[in-house]
Amino acid sequence: MIMGIHEIKQNENLKKIIAPYFNTLKRDDKSELYTAQIKMLDYYELGCVITNMLKMCVLTLDQDKQKILDTNKSSINVALILEMVLEMFPLEEFELLSKINQLVITDS
Repeated sequence: MIMGIHEIKQNENLKKIIAPYFNTLKRDDKSELYTAQIKMLDYYELGCVITNMLKMCVLTLDQDKQKILDTNKSSINVALILEMVLEMFPLEEFELLSKINQLVITDS
């Protein structure tokens, strides 16, 4: 299918708009992996790793919950905050970013 001039301009404009936002992950030219301090397959995997780290923190804090409460009655409930972060974490958006990023890379 041949793209018209309008579609080509839209595609170029989209690339210009989103280019500054795809800086978290760097593509390794030798593979299809991305790098953000550690190798990731895509933004979705990064989101899963972050989510699992937060879950691990919540579980660890819950094991020591009584000790934390006994030590400092006015302490911040870190487990609650982490649970809220997990609820707000935009995992679907990370999947969308991966799909958009693949479209941009494929068109480049």
